Amino acid sequence: MTTANQPQQQAIKNTEGPVLIIAGPGSGKTFTLVERVVNLIKNHLVPIESILIVTFTEKAARELKTRISNRLIELNLAVNLNEMYLGTFHSICLRILDDYQHYTRLKRNYTLYDQFDQQFILYKNLKEFSEIENFNALIKEKQSRWNKANQLLALLNKVTEESLPPERLKAANDLEVVVLGFCIERYHQLLEESNALDFSTIQYETLRLLIDNPNVLEELTQKLRYLMVDEYQDTNTIQERIIKLLMGRSKNLCVVGDDDQGLYRFRGATVRNILEFPKIFKPNECKNIQLDVNYRSHPDIVKFFSSWMQRIEWEDSTNSYRHKKTIEASEGNYPCVPSVIKVTASGREEWYEEVYEFLSKLKGNGLDNWNQVAFLFRSVQSDRAVGLAEYLENRGIPVYSPRSNQFFERREIRLLIGLFIFIFPQYFQIRQWQEDIELEIWDYYDNDCISSIKEELEKTENSDLLAWATDKARSHYTIQKNTDYGFTALFYEMLQFPLFSQYFSDEALNRVDKGRAARNLSNLTTLLAKFEHLHFISVISKEHINRNINDLFNQYFRFLKNGGIGEFEDDSEYAPSGCVSFLTIHQSKGLEYPVVVTCSLEAVPRKNHTDLDEILQTVYFDKPAYEPFESIKIFDFWRLYYTAFSRAQNLLVLSCEVKEGRGRSPSKYFADIIEETVDWRHRGVDFTKINFAQVKEINIKREYAFTSHILLYEACPEQYRFFKELEMHPVRSGAQIFGTLVHQTIEDIHKAVLRNETEVVTTEKIQDWLHTNYTYLSKKERQYLAPASLRAAENHVLNYFNREKDALDRLHEAEVEVSLVKEDYILKGSIDLIRGKGDTVEIIDFKSEKKPDLYKEKERLVSYQRQLELYAHLVEEKTGKIVSRMHLYYTGENQGSPYVTFAKNNEQIGQTVEQLDKVISRIESKNYEMTCRPDKLCLECDMRFYCNRKNWHFKDKVVDNE
Repeated sequence: MTTANQPQQQAIKNTEGPVLIIAGPGSGKTFTLVERVVNLIKNHLVPIESILIVTFTEKAARELKTRISNRLIELNLAVNLNEMYLGTFHSICLRILDDYQHYTRLKRNYTLYDQFDQQFILYKNLKEFSEIENFNALIKEKQSRWNKANQLLALLNKVTEESLPPERLKAANDLEVVVLGFCIERYHQLLEESNALDFSTIQYETLRLLIDNPNVLEELTQKLRYLMVDEYQDTNTIQERIIKLLMGRSKNLCVVGDDDQGLYRFRGATVRNILEFPKIFKPNECKNIQLDVNYRSHPDIVKFFSSWMQRIEWEDSTNSYRHKKTIEASEGNYPCVPSVIKVTASGREEWYEEVYEFLSKLKGNGLDNWNQVAFLFRSVQSDRAVGLAEYLENRGIPVYSPRSNQFFERREIRLLIGLFIFIFPQYFQIRQWQEDIELEIWDYYDNDCISSIKEELEKTENSDLLAWATDKARSHYTIQKNTDYGFTALFYEMLQFPLFSQYFSDEALNRVDKGRAARNLSNLTTLLAKFEHLHFISVISKEHINRNINDLFNQYFRFLKNGGIGEFEDDSEYAPSGCVSFLTIHQSKGLEYPVVVTCSLEAVPRKNHTDLDEILQTVYFDKPAYEPFESIKIFDFWRLYYTAFSRAQNLLVLSCEVKEGRGRSPSKYFADIIEETVDWRHRGVDFTKINFAQVKEINIKREYAFTSHILLYEACPEQYRFFKELEMHPVRSGAQIFGTLVHQTIEDIHKAVLRNETEVVTTEKIQDWLHTNYTYLSKKERQYLAPASLRAAENHVLNYFNREKDALDRLHEAEVEVSLVKEDYILKGSIDLIRGKGDTVEIIDFKSEKKPDLYKEKERLVSYQRQLELYAHLVEEKTGKIVSRMHLYYTGENQGSPYVTFAKNNEQIGQTVEQLDKVISRIESKNYEMTCRPDKLCLECDMRFYCNRKNWHFKDKVVDNE
């Protein structure tokens, strides 16, 4: 789509005041949002920092950022996209909390809990919650502790998403609600004690910040003048409250969405937000625009999913629960062939075979790539979905199904867990101690893990692995003193052996599955690191080895396996070439595929709310119930399958096993539709007449940071591959705590000055900041400084303050984010400090070390100079001021000047950018070739064991770490 139709033009040009855009499936919603932003910048001269755009997913935010940047480049409009507030509600709220942290309960270095972390914290503290009076009235007694924690977590998130304060719940008349009030109060206390946030409290804390601090709200509303929210039908109460506060008096709020695709009620979302949006404002104040031309699907598919919505009643005497709309297909030449067909068979195996034959027919009659086909299920973890995927893969059709919870079934994971069991004989003692406890996890370990590794260790080619593992097992069984490694470090040692290193070969990483095994092993490093963090493990010790092994196998892996772990998903493409995709319907929202096979047609509407949900909604939520409770399951069911049907471009396939009696398939809700739909084997279905579309390229620009990407790649492409491309979790991720502590405390000084609070910056206050920063930094990273090192960090900061305090009035900005938007990538950076007088400024980058020998470290200084020159160029674009000088400031320098100063050379900036283009081109082409190993990096690198074995011809240059 290159030109806007009339409704799209209205949406693009109506920039002032509230606007509601109802965007039907395939109606060019993203195109419209992009052009709306371009219009604001180009024609209305709106500063980029005055625009806020909320998306539903991080992937959608990255795609939108890429498309906006491409359009701005086309129009030769230079802006710093980092200054635009663009992201999910959670990421934008985190940005606001970080900017105004000193107004919140949060300290520096707070921890962000994911859902597993939340549940684990509740599990570990369940005894304390169970001591709350009448706790069993809320959480039933006869179930496992882990399940109790899961139930409690769901309730705590629910009331947090509704921003219900504990005091209100504790004063309730309903016993369960009172207990819930005491539970949420204690949970918030736990978060505060741990200096932590979870995904629900991110928004809760942001709302409290805006309500309790009118000055903060005023500052934000003055800056954020144009707000846009995508997928507004999936917002919840707390999100609506936040966005209403941020829109301020200007009311320049544009919301976009489709109530027919509201799928996230289980996360607290409510379609009432989009249905009642105009009622927030005065009559006729809100402009209503409908995008109702579908540019995606064949007219027969549009007719099919539109008629689906007409099959139930959406109104009652009180309300209409759906915007009335008529979706029309765009004009075009469409093939005269059925575009809605069925693939069915009686019996499970017969259905599998029928699907296979259908796919084979497609591939032989016009389908170019398996990725043009997507199967949509209610759950990809169902027996039908998993069974079909296995059947197709066994018949030679690759399947991409990252959310099918097959992580623990993958061979590479079973082998690694089996090897961990082998090298820790304490595991078998734990089994004996708990032999009366029947756990499914024991069967998994016995049948899948131990048997797999036993088979491999008996092979001659793995004799060196057997020798290594036997030695480790012996040392762990007779452990006398602490080791110098933990579980994650052991994992990295294992990778040296061909049984595992094979997964990281160029051939393995470039297969159709995009290195699925390597990605799974990478995920395992993150899980092991999280285990060590949650259990305060830095090394394996004699004192705690038995407890650690029990926690790892009997709890941690068991909980993860029961909860399910997803596999790697590539943000740069949602349909990997060479694979058919298996997705949940929720997962497919916002996507499109040439061929969509909708399964799960045995499904029926099901109630997803409890009696307690009804009580909370009716009595305690800010707004009373909107949709009738008895209708919710029907409405949600219809919206779900409407979303599924409307993903198809060329061909919509209804597919199911035909079965009568109990568990009937298709269910009564689809039976007549299946009956009326033409079978794929009908002679009128000629696939050769269909010009199957290619899967849309997302074209997401990757973001690179100069220090953590460019310099790392230049130093060691292999290290880049493992820790950036494959995202493996380094053991020593917190090793730079000293430098971080110095940086953070110097930043505290700068921020106080920039807030015009110079008088509070005293030696005592600086010491207080430093020790507070250290408390939470060490707690988060599980890294600690010796007293002498802590004193040294304090001296670094105080020396800086005493040297520079007379120049603090020259500060302009601190911790400034800058970016360079190129055609193929976005380069990001952070400048520690900008200061200056008059029309010129200076930029400063702090280094928490002694000033180096300017001759011996010349190469490193040249890299820093390149970085500073580029940042200087970006600062000039951002501020309009000339950068006169650039400095490195070495806080550990006690004798001479702490500065290394560079003059800005405009001629070199172009050369620097050209050189960056070449480096990033090598990164994006996945060129990790090396001519020699970087000795200094190798000595401490987690991958040294792997590289020592892989690079035999380099080994004499590196200390033998084995």
